[in-house]
Amino acid sequence: MGKGIFTTISEKLTCLQVLNFMVLTGFMFNYMLRVNLTIAIVAMVEPTNKTMTIDNDTNTAHYHEYECYKPPAVSIIPEDNATSDATMKPPVAELEQTRFNWDEPTQNLILGCFFWGYVLTELPGGRMAEVFGARRIFGYSMLIASIMTLATPLAANISHYAVVALRVVIGFTLGATWPAIQPMASKWIPPMDRSKFIANMMASSLGAALTMPMCGYLIAHLGWESVFYVTGTISIVWSILWFLLVFDSPAEHPRIADEERRFIENAIGTGTAKGKPPSVPWGKMLTSLPVWAIIITHAASVFGYFTVVNQLPTYMKNILGFNIKENGLLSSLPYFGKYFFAITTSYIADYLRKSGTLSTTAARKLFTGFAVGVPGLFMMSLVFFGCDRFWSVFFFTAALTINGAVTAGYLGNGLDIAPNFSGTIFGLANTLSSSGGYISTFMVGVFTNNNQTFNQWSKVFGVLAGTYTTGALMFLIFGSGDMQEWNNPKKETKEDPEAQQEMLPVRTKH
Repeated sequence: MGKGIFTTISEKLTCLQVLNFMVLTGFMFNYMLRVNLTIAIVAMVEPTNKTMTIDNDTNTAHYHEYECYKPPAVSIIPEDNATSDATMKPPVAELEQTRFNWDEPTQNLILGCFFWGYVLTELPGGRMAEVFGARRIFGYSMLIASIMTLATPLAANISHYAVVALRVVIGFTLGATWPAIQPMASKWIPPMDRSKFIANMMASSLGAALTMPMCGYLIAHLGWESVFYVTGTISIVWSILWFLLVFDSPAEHPRIADEERRFIENAIGTGTAKGKPPSVPWGKMLTSLPVWAIIITHAASVFGYFTVVNQLPTYMKNILGFNIKENGLLSSLPYFGKYFFAITTSYIADYLRKSGTLSTTAARKLFTGFAVGVPGLFMMSLVFFGCDRFWSVFFFTAALTINGAVTAGYLGNGLDIAPNFSGTIFGLANTLSSSGGYISTFMVGVFTNNNQTFNQWSKVFGVLAGTYTTGALMFLIFGSGDMQEWNNPKKETKEDPEAQQEMLPVRTKH
């Protein structure tokens, strides 16, 4: 009788390797479900800002669609010089498909409503993962979001309110996924290897990077509906594999080798509670400056990231004049950079910590200051150079690439200071940052409503520059890598007379 597929996998790969692969691909598909709409909505709505003038003297047509890009004039004389029925065609033909008359506030409502649901499950998701395990929280969240994604084209044809409702549900389910992974890391990953594991979460950027050009191709050849059918199906398949391959701890894994289980448990030591997790010391946690350093810095970094993720395709089209396939490819560049930079810096950070070159506190501050502060400078540069195609692509790509170093900085810092409550800390941080995600879409909608100009977008870049800088300074001043004493709260025990009697030595009768 042949070996089963999972037995074969377990013989060739360690359980840690399988876990790393599933978390990496999980965050790829997590973001695929999140950002598919940001590129699809460009093709879902009726084109705006389209004007054309025809020069009768030269028989050419000029498109004046974009403030920062002027398409070349196109001759309206056919090659056979049959001018009687000459017609002007756009330089790039787009597939005929259903489009909706959604204005900028409506589009930003659709993009931003994801965070209405997302913000509700960040904190509960982290705590539930600590209590019930990340396997169920992450797996079921992804499965439900995948099914909702498949229903998006139907919802769009009903009403934009139906799309809003679906996106709220998708946000509600995916909100629990990010904080859920921190408790899993506390049980599976040795402390000095956690930067590398947390870097798997940056596979979200890789997911965005692959989704953008893939969606551009699908839209150009099959229509925008195909974006939701393809991404939803892929994520459903992943969800099934997650339940078959991933377990909450080495002790619960049915196929782990004894040697690997002992190695992991010995490396983790006593920092993480075994069995039932302790109750959350809310007072001490909410008055801890290192915790607030994580929360505020994360909010600032994610505010910038969400703004770029949600708005870059629109900016590329309306201001810089890239067509849908160019848009998808160029919009993906920052996310490829962010992922590979996240991997590189996480390995460097763990090496510097292991070798004793840098303390955990110094490493977290160094990489956070670099990852959050430098993008602030690049956003300010866009205020002055963002109307140039080359410099816009360069600064967007460089800013998000460098931001990938957060995996070596604050992103895994909750595991340093309080591994028992790392999910709760991350949930607190993501709750605030998710609120910022909605605010960013609202902000862009207000700035650009019926006014898609570079001057208005410059205001967006200025706000991002200030936000990034504030986040970097907060962590440099108040961040820490030291384990907090409230990570292992002492359990108060009442003296029980009967128990005390049982502890007395047995007296022999004389």
